[in-house]
Amino acid sequence: MRLWPFKVIQGPSDAPKVVVTYKGQEKELMAEEISSMILGKMKDTAEAYLGETVEDVVITVHVPAYFNNSQRKATTSIAGLNVIRVVRIGEKISNQTSKQ
Repeated sequence: MRLWPFKVIQGPSDAPKVVVTYKGQEKELMAEEISSMILGKMKDTAEAYLGETVEDVVITVHVPAYFNNSQRKATTSIAGLNVIRVVRIGEKISNQTSKQ
């Protein structure tokens, strides 16, 4: 953890917060804020490629995905997306493996 270009501190309810320096200012971010920034960038990239507005999405995550329901909702609402479905890849693979 010493090599990370950011610090991790204790946030509200013992949730971790990431402290980064961005454009000369120190910012404290929750995991939901970071993931919503990533989704927002992906949304911008998709809209630029498609040439139209993206609102409805299907999100694919690898298990384990450690967000609870309230964190998932916060992430997608901050990013301004309507999540139709979340596909959890690890579960599908492990279910198929256990049936063989």
